Amino acid sequence: MGNQKNSQIIFLTISACLLLICNLVVGDGNDTIIGHGYKVIHTQLDNSTKSLFALLQVIENSSIYGDDIQFLNFTACFEEDRLRIRITDANKTRWEIPTSVLPRPPPSQSPQQQPSQPLSNQTTTVLTTTNSTLKFTLLHTTPFGFTITNTTTNDTLFNATADSSDPNTTFIFKDQYIQLYSTLPLDRAHLYGLGEHTKPTFKLGPNQVLTMWNADIPSANKDLNLYGSHPFYMDVRSGQFNGSTHGVLLLNSNGMDVEYTGDRITYKVIGGIIDLYIFGGPTPIDVMDQYTKLIGRPTPMPYWSFGFHQCRYGYKNVSELEYVVDNYEKANIPLEVMWTDIDYMDAYKDFTLDPVNFPLDKMQQFVNNLHNKGQRYVPIVDPGISTNSTYESFIRGMKAGIFVKNNNGSEYLGSVWPGPVYFPDFLNPNTQTYWTDEINRFQDDLKFDGLWIDMNEASNFITSQALPNNSLDDPPYKINNANGRQPILSRTIQSSALHFGNVTEYNVHNLYGHLEAKATHEALVKVLNKRPFVLTRSTFVGSGKFAAHWTGDNAARWDDLAFSIPSILNSGIFGLPMVGADICGFMDNTNEELCRRWIQLGAFYPFSRNHANKDSTYHELYVWDSVAESARKVLRLRYRLLPYFYTLMYEAHITGAPIARPLFFSFPEDAETYGISSQFLLGKGVLVSPVLQSGAESVTAYFPKGNWFDLFNYTNSVTASTGINVTLNAPADHINVHVREGNILAMQGEALTTRAARNTSFSLLVVMSNTTASTGEIFMDNGVEIQMAGAVGTWSLVTFKAELGGNNVTVTSNVTHGGYARSQNYVIEKVTVLGLIKQVKNMSFASLNGFEVQSMFDDEAGFVVSEISGLKLSMWENFKLELKFE
Repeated sequence: MGNQKNSQIIFLTISACLLLICNLVVGDGNDTIIGHGYKVIHTQLDNSTKSLFALLQVIENSSIYGDDIQFLNFTACFEEDRLRIRITDANKTRWEIPTSVLPRPPPSQSPQQQPSQPLSNQTTTVLTTTNSTLKFTLLHTTPFGFTITNTTTNDTLFNATADSSDPNTTFIFKDQYIQLYSTLPLDRAHLYGLGEHTKPTFKLGPNQVLTMWNADIPSANKDLNLYGSHPFYMDVRSGQFNGSTHGVLLLNSNGMDVEYTGDRITYKVIGGIIDLYIFGGPTPIDVMDQYTKLIGRPTPMPYWSFGFHQCRYGYKNVSELEYVVDNYEKANIPLEVMWTDIDYMDAYKDFTLDPVNFPLDKMQQFVNNLHNKGQRYVPIVDPGISTNSTYESFIRGMKAGIFVKNNNGSEYLGSVWPGPVYFPDFLNPNTQTYWTDEINRFQDDLKFDGLWIDMNEASNFITSQALPNNSLDDPPYKINNANGRQPILSRTIQSSALHFGNVTEYNVHNLYGHLEAKATHEALVKVLNKRPFVLTRSTFVGSGKFAAHWTGDNAARWDDLAFSIPSILNSGIFGLPMVGADICGFMDNTNEELCRRWIQLGAFYPFSRNHANKDSTYHELYVWDSVAESARKVLRLRYRLLPYFYTLMYEAHITGAPIARPLFFSFPEDAETYGISSQFLLGKGVLVSPVLQSGAESVTAYFPKGNWFDLFNYTNSVTASTGINVTLNAPADHINVHVREGNILAMQGEALTTRAARNTSFSLLVVMSNTTASTGEIFMDNGVEIQMAGAVGTWSLVTFKAELGGNNVTVTSNVTHGGYARSQNYVIEKVTVLGLIKQVKNMSFASLNGFEVQSMFDDEAGFVVSEISGLKLSMWENFKLELKFE
C-alpha cells in the first residue's frame, strides 16, 4: 500500500534516454571522458584454491564523478559450481554486504610471501577447473579486460573487453561510481531478470535502463524501479546450442543503473565493490539450483498459505470482517485466510488495536472463530514506529536504542501512516530482541497466524533535505530513480542517516526490507514455534529465504492483469517462488469481466489473494454472480491441486526451482518459448493459458511438443508434433489449464479450507507418453513443521512412475520415510490414465477387490480416459499396479 492519499497512480514520463545523455559525459578530449580504465601490473595463480589474483593500476585519472581509485585488488576464483570475480580498493576497506546479512564463503586471499609473476611476456592469464565448464581469461591489454566462456559450447558468456575509443566499455572504479560492462551476442542472448520492475514482457527488451533503488512506487507504473532490487539475470542462448543457460549476479546493495542495449549490458553503481558471480547452468533449473545455493534456498511455506486469501484496505470494523467471511461461506467459495490492513490499528500504530472498531475482545472472538473453522488470520505491520510518547512500543524502542540515527546521534525522524515515526535499525543486533518481543506481546493478545510487512523500502511520506556538501545525499552520478524524477533520498530514509556500526543508509538502503523480513521470520519461529509465514513488499537478493512476496500496488486494468505474469515469473527466478498479484486490482474500480478473468488467472498464482484499496469498489469474489461462479470452478481445481502446489514448494526449498515457471524452463531447446509472457507453467508440466483482454472468448496459446490434456475436461486434448500456436475456446467462465504427457499428479478433493481438503481421498492422474516414462511425486507433512523434510517420521515423499509395456501400463511408487503417510492413513482411491489409445479393461494388484474401471473417449484425438476407482493404495509403502488394456 503506497502513500498516495487518493490512491492515484503516478505516471512518470521523463525518458530514460535523457538520463543516459546526461550521465554519459563524452567530449573531444580525454579530459572529458569519465574514466580511462586500468592496467594489470601483477598476477598470481593459486591452483590449490582455484584462484587468480591481480593488481590493477589506473591508467590515467579522471575527476568526473570523483577521482579514480589508484590501485585495485582483482580476484577470480571458483566456488563449487560458480565463478566469482571480486574487485575492490587495494588500500582501503569498502562497504560490501556483510556475511551476517547474506552468508557466503569468504573471498579467496592471495598467498603470502609468494612473488607475483612478471608480465613482460604475458598476454593472458587463464583460470579453469575440472569441476566447471566455465573458463576465466584475464586480458593483459591496455586497458585490461576479461572474458568468461563456456568450454562445452565455446560461447562467451561475459565479455568485459575494453575498447579505448568507447567510454561505455571502460572499466571505472571511483568512490561513488563504478562501471562494468559486458558485450552480448545480439539476437542470441535472451535476458530475464534485473528487477523489480513492472514490464509487459518477461524477456528484457533492448535499449532500456533498469534502476535498482527500492522505492514506494506503485507497481501500476510500468518500467520504473519498484520495491525490490535484484541485480541478477538469466541468459538463455539460442543458436547452435539452443537453451544453454547461465546466470549473472552482481552482489551489491548500492543504487545502480543497468543499461541494456541488446548487445551490451553496463552496470553503473554508486558505491560498494564488484562482487560478480557467474552460474554456468547449463539449464535454467541448474542455474536456479546454483543461484539459490549461494543466496539461500526459499523458505518453506505453511500448507495453509496455498489456500485462497481475502484482504481489503478499508474494512471498517470487526462486523464487516465477519460479514465477508460469512458471505464466502454462503457463496460456497473457498476462503483460507482473512487479512486486515492498517484499519485495525489504533491510530495506525503497530501492535495495537482500534478500541472502537476493532476492540480486542471482538477481534479475539473473530480469530477464534476462524481457527475453529480451519481458517487463518494475518495482519499488517509497518516498520515505522510512532513517536507518541505514551506508545509502549516506542518507549521500549527508545530504551533499547534500536532506531536509525542522524549523524549527530539523534534518532532519524520520518513520517508514515501514524504521523511522526522512527525506523527500527534491523542491522542492530538488539533490534531482533526488540522486534521479537513486540511480536510476542501482540501474539499474546491476538493469535495471528502470520505477518504482512509493508512500506519497508523504507517508505517515508516526507523527503529530507540533503545535508550541505554531502555526496551521500547528493551523489555525483544520479541514478535513474523514478525515471529521473526523484533524488535517491526522495520519500525514504535520508541517505546520510546512520545504522548500527556507522553504516550509512546510502549503503544499506536496498537491504532494509530484506533485513525486516529476516527479523520477522526469526521472530515468528521463536514466538509461534511453527513454520512462519511472512509476506513482504520490499525484497533483495536472498529474501526468499525468509518471506513470500506480492507484486504491490497494481491497478484494476487489463494491462495490470497481463503484466502480473512477467512479475511473478521474475520473482520466481529471484528465488521468491511464493508470489502473487492483487487479484482484481488494488487501485481503481474493477469491473465484473476483469475481476472474473483475474480470479481465473489468480487461482493459479502461487500466492492467491484478492486485495482492494479503500477508495475502490468492493470486489470480494461473491460480489458478482458470474465472478462467484468462476471462482468456485477455478478454486475447486486449485484445491484439488494443493498437494501439487505444496510439493512444488518442497522442490523450491530443496533446489530453488520456481513454482510458477516460464515455458523455457521445461523446453529450453524450443526457442519459441523464449518470448512467451502470457502463459506460464506450474512445475514442469501444468500449463496455464489465461484470457488477458476484454471481450475475448478465445485465446491463442503456444503448446510445446507433446500431448496436452485439459484439466477441467480430460477428454479435451491438444496434440503438438512440434511447438504450435492453438486457438482455444475461452468462454466467460473458463480458463485453459492443461497437463502435458509424461507427468503424474497426486490430487485431493474439493473443499472450502485446506484443512478440509487434506481430509479428502487422494487420486492419481497418470498422463502417459509414448516416448518416455511418466513421473511425479508428492511431499507430505503436517504443513506447519518449522523444518521441511526434517526429523524422520514427520514427513513422507512418494515418487511415481508409469511405463508402457506390451498391452499394459505399469504404475509404481517408491516411498521415502512412509511413517507420516501411515500415521495419516493416506491412500489413493482412484487412478485416472490419460494418453492411451486403448481403454483399460483389467488390472492386476495383490489382494485388491471391488475396483471399477470406466472409460471416456476423446473422439477428435482418439485418446481414451480410463478411471479405476475403488482402490486403497497405501502411500506409506511401495506398490506396483498393472493396468491391462485392449
